[in-house]
Amino acid sequence: MLTSLQNPLVKQLRKLHRPKERREQQLFLLEGTHLIEEACLVDYPLALVCCTPDWQEAHPDLWAVLQPRVARIELVSPEVLAAIATTTTPDGVVAAALRSSPLAFPATITLALAVETLQDPGNLGTIIRTAAAAGADGLWVSTDSVDLDHPKVLRASAGQWFRLPMQVVDLSDPIAHFKAAGGQVIATLPSADLTYWELNWQRPSLILLGNEGAGLSPELAAQADVEVTIPLMAGVESLNVAIAAALLLYEARRQRKHKT
Repeated sequence: MLTSLQNPLVKQLRKLHRPKERREQQLFLLEGTHLIEEACLVDYPLALVCCTPDWQEAHPDLWAVLQPRVARIELVSPEVLAAIATTTTPDGVVAAALRSSPLAFPATITLALAVETLQDPGNLGTIIRTAAAAGADGLWVSTDSVDLDHPKVLRASAGQWFRLPMQVVDLSDPIAHFKAAGGQVIATLPSADLTYWELNWQRPSLILLGNEGAGLSPELAAQADVEVTIPLMAGVESLNVAIAAALLLYEARRQRKHKT
């Protein structure tokens, strides 16, 4: 059992807290039982699992699943696990996952999102979770947004990170392709005259969402076909971007369910 915080493996895993090291090592951390269960359900490649003896004893079924599919499993002390994890109260297990190829987008996209310069990992993770729940086909993320494999993004996604096609790109590219395929590109702007429920969401739709503070850039908003707003009471400046995403996605789902 690993007990030393100076162990080379511990030092290597601690480096994965930083984006640069995740890119160089081509690994990222999965923290907690739920995320590791979700990774196993979709057969996502895990390079290493570290767990405490107490966790091993408490999760015999998951332990049995991990053993044949993970090349290296290490029992570690609670102190070592706490040093590896980014959370303050880890539940006893951390894995290092491979940065493998993302899920492919479907050939025909009917509902998707593109987020620009999103900085809060909790917001991005919640958008991923909501998009998967609402049946979106995928998510494009601008290159200047928070990393998709940020530990807080993964935790906030509640495991849906593994089930939603996602790609980091120059957003102009998917917008152009979506328009060429006959879809509508929708900008969410407070100055718009059209409320979001007045839009025909039965058409293939790409939703553009902007930065938490600044919103959509004028350059990206100009690429939209239509602008919609979410009405707010006087004195309320804006909604959280993940809440805005949920409203738009579920209005699309509502309209499509009741399509005649």
